[in-house]
Amino acid sequence: MDDRRILHELSRHEALRLLAGVAMGRVVFTQRALPAIRPVNHILDQGDVIIRTSLASSVADTVIRRPDTVVAYEADLIDPDTRQGWSVVVTGIARLVDNAQDRTRYEALLRPWVQNQADGVLRIRPDIVTGFRLTPPD
Repeated sequence: MDDRRILHELSRHEALRLLAGVAMGRVVFTQRALPAIRPVNHILDQGDVIIRTSLASSVADTVIRRPDTVVAYEADLIDPDTRQGWSVVVTGIARLVDNAQDRTRYEALLRPWVQNQADGVLRIRPDIVTGFRLTPPD
């Protein structure tokens, strides 16, 4: 029996639809000239990825120091038993959400899941959206 999977590329629309259906992902950024990855929760708002984090966190610090910081955001849902599922990567510029109304709305939608002060909200504008779905062979 062949248990290898077929990789199907996703359209931008389908990738963002799948991303909107999960609550957790990983933000990838540069810290001290090296890649760093942090798990965070997210929502999608008008096609942008919104994450809540502490302003003291390394990702927020990076965005504050370099306002046009390019980051990647990855989320997936892959069943380890069937080896079926999908993965999506969004790449774009991350910026602090400084509009008080938007920040308040996002804070209500994004509940912190770790014990730290999640006092910052970041918006990632997706310039590049890639994704794939793993399916069994035909």
